[in-house]
Amino acid sequence: MRVVAALSGGVDSSVAAARMVDAGHEVVGIHLALARAESTSGRSRGCCTIDDARDARRVADALGIPFYVWDFSAEFAEEVMADFLAEYEDNRTPNPCLRCNEHIKFRAVLDRALALDFDAVATGHYASIVNAAAGPELHRAVDPDKDQSYVLAVIERELLQHCLFPLGDSVKADVRAEAQARGLRTASKPDSHDICFIPDGDTPGFLARTIGEKPGNIVDVGTGQTVGQHRGTFTVTIGQRRGLDLRIPGEDGQARYVVDVNPSTDTVYVGSPELLDVIAMDADHVIWCADPLDEEWSEVTAQVRAHHAGSPARARLVEGRLSVELREPIRGLATGQSVAVYRGTQVLGSGRILSTVRASAPART
Repeated sequence: MRVVAALSGGVDSSVAAARMVDAGHEVVGIHLALARAESTSGRSRGCCTIDDARDARRVADALGIPFYVWDFSAEFAEEVMADFLAEYEDNRTPNPCLRCNEHIKFRAVLDRALALDFDAVATGHYASIVNAAAGPELHRAVDPDKDQSYVLAVIERELLQHCLFPLGDSVKADVRAEAQARGLRTASKPDSHDICFIPDGDTPGFLARTIGEKPGNIVDVGTGQTVGQHRGTFTVTIGQRRGLDLRIPGEDGQARYVVDVNPSTDTVYVGSPELLDVIAMDADHVIWCADPLDEEWSEVTAQVRAHHAGSPARARLVEGRLSVELREPIRGLATGQSVAVYRGTQVLGSGRILSTVRASAPART
């Protein structure tokens, strides 16, 4: 096959590309120009730095494959960054990595690759494609600690036939060892964790600078007392504990979490963690990687974060929305986050959380 290997400049994509070359495919390496930072310099860990582009080129040279930079910065600004800001302004908590996978790393990249007569795009994600009778299926990776099927649950079913995930049957330690054995300069490079356009990791600061501060009170739901100030309701998220700088009169030693926000009064409410237990949710923007569910309840596993192990649940599709009822509460879910539903190891689909039902709702004072 003619394969585009997406080279991020990290160890995983490097080994994935190398395996595609070993398999005898005609491979071309590409690096995506999205949101740029000057240099990581060991301090920030975004995935779109100049250093990353240089590392990607050097890996392509080592593998003996052509290398190009594809500029999707305009699409990234519109589909990912603008959406990120709009969601936070609406007091929702988006996942920009999922949005990027949906609109850029697979849809836009695949559109260009197919237009250039390539057959598939290979990436360093940890997930597996299983070729079943009804077509390709997206499944969890072998390594549960690195499984990335959750962030890939936004890939529409018809695109899976053009996706290759060469690391799906590998564990991370083996991938690093393989990169070392191949002499790839990315072998010991740290993984990226931060949002690529916020490489210092200060999301509240970025939001306050970009949207503009709109300060207000932080109120304890138990006592009704003001216990702090915030820079804008959009700078906090449901379930947040750190970075609140609370001043609790007669400190009782109990942790406080963000349990609610009221944008109309610019008030953030904090309370005990039990107030964060979610027992059901509805999601819109539903994307199916497999046959869609219908109005009958189906037993599934619901995953709500990249490193969440998944919880037993039942789900159904009603008027285009995904309804999920959890067998056990999940703590600290916020609207705007994504839920992916699985049957066994197979990803069925995903949606953006539109609303949640809590076991006990916080009472605003």
